[in-house]
Amino acid sequence: MVIAVVIVLAILIVAALALAGASVRVLREYERAVVFRLGRVIDEKGPGLVLLIPAVDRMVRVSLRTITLRIPPQEVITRDNVPVRVAAVAYFRVIDPRRAVLDVEDYMAATLQIAQTTLRSVLGKAELDALLSEREKLNEHLQQIIDEQTEPWGIKVTIVEIKDVEIPERMQHALARQAEAERNRRAKVINAEGEYQASTRLADAANVIRPNPVTIQLRYLQALSDISGNQGSTIVFPLPIDLLRPFISDSDANGAPAPANEASERANDGIEGSNGAALESPNDDPDSPAGLPRASDE
Repeated sequence: MVIAVVIVLAILIVAALALAGASVRVLREYERAVVFRLGRVIDEKGPGLVLLIPAVDRMVRVSLRTITLRIPPQEVITRDNVPVRVAAVAYFRVIDPRRAVLDVEDYMAATLQIAQTTLRSVLGKAELDALLSEREKLNEHLQQIIDEQTEPWGIKVTIVEIKDVEIPERMQHALARQAEAERNRRAKVINAEGEYQASTRLADAANVIRPNPVTIQLRYLQALSDISGNQGSTIVFPLPIDLLRPFISDSDANGAPAPANEASERANDGIEGSNGAALESPNDDPDSPAGLPRASDE
């Protein structure tokens, strides 16, 4: 008899413990519970200790922490007909556990599908240059659209980021050539701007040097001093005629005629004498032959 009583008490204790374990739940700070009693929602509970009626109440846990949702790579054709492969990531959290449980079967899968569809739709309307250079605007646009579509489910999408953009190899080569051409264009523009500034400075320097010709001689000597340090090459440097003008002016001031000038004067005198002899009339010469006619004969 005593043994039977002990067995019954043990069974009752085990049943009580089982019922207590089935009726008591502990929720963490970031968790909430949606309780169904006989199929109807009675209340939203948590965090802390939650008491349930065994076999009558059913509890669904919902986490309020931010969830990281990886969007698989999507094949997208941009507005300018360039095929790209885009991967993204979204961050969202549940702000209304009741609607997240009642209004959608699986809010994780639903949010993932909405994110994939929106990603293909939005990026398909953008050009490749915008996809590469204006990601912030595209991220904000994606976040707004996904948030509007998931708001009825009690979901708040906080961030959507385009994580990776894969471009075909041919397009990568084309972009590299375009970037190289752009860099060459900038280099030419900068070089032309430098030439323009240098020409302006040279014009100003010429205006400064013009009143004093000695300045150009000093500049010439300074240039010779600069290039004399390079011993590994031969440099042909032109000699400005302006450097010789002072020496030419000094020689003219001394008054010493050049021998070439004297010879030319003597040659001119000889030519003038021969011309005068040739102009004399042959009829006045007494030694001329008698057979030659005279100018006075009829």
